[in-house]
Formats: sequence, structure tokens, C-alpha cells
Amino acid sequence: MNGSNMENEKTPLYVAFSTQKGGVGKTTFTVLAASYLYYLKGYDVAVVDCDYPQHSIAGMRKRDAEQVGADEDYKRMAYEQFTRLGKKAYPVLCSSPEKAIATADEHIAAGHVPDIVFFDLPGTVNSEGVINSLAGMDYIFTPISADKVVLESSLSFAMAIQKLLVRNEACRLAGLYLFWNMVDGREKTDLYTAYDKTIKELELPLMKTFIPDTKRYKKELVADKKAVFRSTLFPASRP
Repeated sequence: MNGSNMENEKTPLYVAFSTQKGGVGKTTFTVLAASYLYYLKGYDVAVVDCDYPQHSIAGMRKRDAEQVGADEDYKRMAYEQFTRLGKKAYPVLCSSPEKAIATADEHIAAGHVPDIVFFDLPGTVNSEGVINSLAGMDYIFTPISADKVVLESSLSFAMAIQKLLVRNEACRLAGLYLFWNMVDGREKTDLYTAYDKTIKELELPLMKTFIPDTKRYKKELVADKKAVFRSTLFPASRP
């Protein structure tokens, strides 16, 4: 993380989970990464929700607040959580994809300087405004899966970003990194080996980290809504 020459000043890191294929976990990873670093690791974070016009993260935050207000157990959990942490929930700023950087910059200019700003951005690169927002990131992380359509779309997106932005010294973007999501342990290892080889040939950075498919846990989690609430909204809580 780049620091300022002036003492007590800091330069926030701008990070986005982005790809042009929907349904691969961009919003989920944005929320989980922000919550983990904020609640468990003590970093100051902010989230810019660019899912215009529905603003899904802001919508989830609103529904969570309504649920806390309507349920005494949730209200107690929220009180205990924020009392222990000594701070409120991290801010979620609504924006359009084109104005993402300006929204974050305005928040910082108002005196709210987080360590990391996460952006929930669309991956459509056919808009100059979206490209400019992607160019304003420090890092982009792109989830990929072994689905042929998803992988082709994600690799196309990654190659375009590498060519247009990462290799452009005029852009702030320092790097784009792919990582495997929804990995099914029952799938053949040689399938991933072949995909890894292709990605290496394309000279795209691939993280060693992979996220396993968790569909088999959904039934158990849904059966206990309070467990879901604890694990996703209040990650610092313990059962």
C-alpha cells in the first residue's frame, strides 16, 4: 500500500472484483473481502456499489437494517458486535459505474480516508466511462470457473484489461489477477491443469488460491437463518 510523504496521511488502495460475466461471485467477494478486512482484521474500508440502478449491496444493507429493527435476537447481536468493535458498519456508497472513482474521491475529500476502497463494478468494457473506472483501480481480481462459457468470457475480459490498462503506464492499474471460484472437487484435476496451461500461455496472472464450490452447504445454512446472519453480516461474532 502506497503511503504519503506526510505523516498520518495514507493513500487508500482501490480494489475491484470484476469480470464481464455475471453470476460468478463479484458482489459476494466484494462483501466478504470488505467484511473480513474490516470486522476481523481491523482495516478501515468503504464499498462503492456500482450495480446501477438496483445497487444490490446497498439494498442488502437496507434489508439487514430492517431485519435488525424487527428481530430482538438480531438486534442483540448487532449491539454486541458494534459494542465490541467500537465502530459502526463500514460505509456503502451508491454510484454509477462511470462515476465510481469520483464517488470514492469525494468520500475521501470529505475526510473519510479508508485503507481500502472496494468497488463492485460491471465488466462491460464497451463503455469509455467503465474503462476509465477500471483504469482507476490499483488491482482487479477476476473470479473464473471451469464452465466453458464463463471461462472464455472471463479470459477475453482479462486479456482486454491487460492490453488496454495494465500495460499502459499512464494508468493507475498495477495488475489484474485471476482466481478459480466454484471449484468442484469431483472434477478431473487434468481439466484444471489444461486450463492453467492455457492461462499461462496467455500470460495472465493466476493466483494459487481457489474457492471451493459450496452448494452442498446451502441447505444447512438456509435451515438456520441466524447462522447465515452471523457468518455473513457479523463475521467477528462467534456461535
